[in-house]
Amino acid sequence: MDLSPIGRAVLKAREGDVLAAYKDSVGVWTIGVGITTASGLIKVVPGLRITQAQSDALFAQAVEKYVDPVRKALKKPVPQEFFDACCSLAYNIGPVRFAESTVARKANAGDLTGAIEAFLMWNKPAVIIPRRQGERDQAATPYSKALPRARRGDKSPVKVTAISPNPPVVTITAAAAASADNPKPASSGGLLRSGVQATGGAVRSGLAGLYDLIHTAFRKA
Repeated sequence: MDLSPIGRAVLKAREGDVLAAYKDSVGVWTIGVGITTASGLIKVVPGLRITQAQSDALFAQAVEKYVDPVRKALKKPVPQEFFDACCSLAYNIGPVRFAESTVARKANAGDLTGAIEAFLMWNKPAVIIPRRQGERDQAATPYSKALPRARRGDKSPVKVTAISPNPPVVTITAAAAASADNPKPASSGGLLRSGVQATGGAVRSGLAGLYDLIHTAFRKA
């Protein structure tokens, strides 16, 4: 099982996409789609800027670092929506903590209902609660019934467009990042790595491709 196109879109909407380094809610320097130095992909320092192509490449690489541990942590088959929500949780709390979580433990025990409710246990800091509620709702709701919202309370579901899981790999050096042509953040300021999404982070598309993507997600599940 892999992270579906819908799962990728809602994860990106939750994280936002900021092309200039900023401090998250706990003071960690972050860039792109929630990327930190701890990812091992880039050293995030004050003043760092990247291009949109670099951000897309970093996101694709970061997703793989989290999706594979989720696959290994879940020992029993689960619905695509639940798997996607687990990837979103792991991206936020880290793969080790996800593997040790009540979410994974209950899912492996066959208690999917309990696992879904266990998303809400990860409720600190308080600003993360709407995201956790969104992940819980995503895990519980078939995509054929409703598309997920980035956070519970959002007016609209995430809009989905085709997101390539394997964009060209971009090697980011300090010199290359420093020479980027003053890219503007893809979403407004104030993004928190813990999951508070800056406005405008949702990807956009027309409805024409949406149902094809849903069909593809189910076929690959």
